[in-house]
Amino acid sequence: MKKFTKLALVSSLAISANAMAMQAMDDASLGATTGQDGINIGIGISKIEIEKLFIHDNDGLAAGSLTAGQAGFGGTGEAGAIYIKGTGTGITATNGIVIGANYDNGGAYLLPSRNLADLQIDSDAGGGNPFINIAAQVSGLDIHIGEIGVVASGDVPAAGAATIRRGGQGTENAILTGLSVKTGPMTANIQLGAAPQGAMIKLNATMIGGLTITDLGILDNSTKQGTGDGTAGNRKAGVIYLDSIQVTDASSRDLKLNQSISVFGEEGADKGYVRIVSTSGAHDTYVKGIHLGSKTAASIGDMEVQGMQTYFSPAQGQYVPGAIITIRGH
Repeated sequence: MKKFTKLALVSSLAISANAMAMQAMDDASLGATTGQDGINIGIGISKIEIEKLFIHDNDGLAAGSLTAGQAGFGGTGEAGAIYIKGTGTGITATNGIVIGANYDNGGAYLLPSRNLADLQIDSDAGGGNPFINIAAQVSGLDIHIGEIGVVASGDVPAAGAATIRRGGQGTENAILTGLSVKTGPMTANIQLGAAPQGAMIKLNATMIGGLTITDLGILDNSTKQGTGDGTAGNRKAGVIYLDSIQVTDASSRDLKLNQSISVFGEEGADKGYVRIVSTSGAHDTYVKGIHLGSKTAASIGDMEVQGMQTYFSPAQGQYVPGAIITIRGH
């Protein structure tokens, strides 16, 4: 209870410092809307900025694991990192990740409370197997992500260092130029302790307006020459650039979210993993403005995919609509 009280206090401080155009709903009002006991937290942050993000692979790719010329050759066994950083233009000039509320269509994608997120927290005896239930509602989001690439990891800071920053060092090879994502409002239910709902996180909602991704560029640094600044003899890295991608349910303007996210622990030689099961149905996708070579190259046109449905097989010869994604370390 003390931890939740502290969290509520931090959230209230964030509301007063960062509310801006978002209007915070107090705990009493949230309690009135749910009509039950428990803890209600309204997160009135209107924008989150992250300067840089690094994901370090501390042992890299095993050295000498493949023969020169074969796919995947080049491992050194030294730490590398995936990074996200500001691109120097637009909203990500100094920040690699900027997350704010989606104010499009006069605020149609915001929660009624005008908070970035509302949480309703309840503790339940669970018939002898207790759990905490967290019902989360999230406003539509406007997300901007800067350049994504790979770089050699910096040294781990010594125990007495003045900062915990590790970062990267040396040559940076960009993979994606960056992208922007807009979403509609979403809901998720999280259960901690026991999980009688069948998974730790359940997504079961409709994203109003679907999912929109803009300004996505996929880079090929193998073609870069010299300094790569685009002058004679210094060819820039090639890029496949997409003006926008829209994803909705088949024959709809909205996008259903039906996912179950579970964390599996250690069993024998298996050290555990995260599994995401999606059963959201068929989707329509529209890709606008496909540019090959550079962002300014003439578009080859648009691409449309109607009613794409994936399947997974719980048993040989059995097909179930949806997809299973497993994420684990190695």
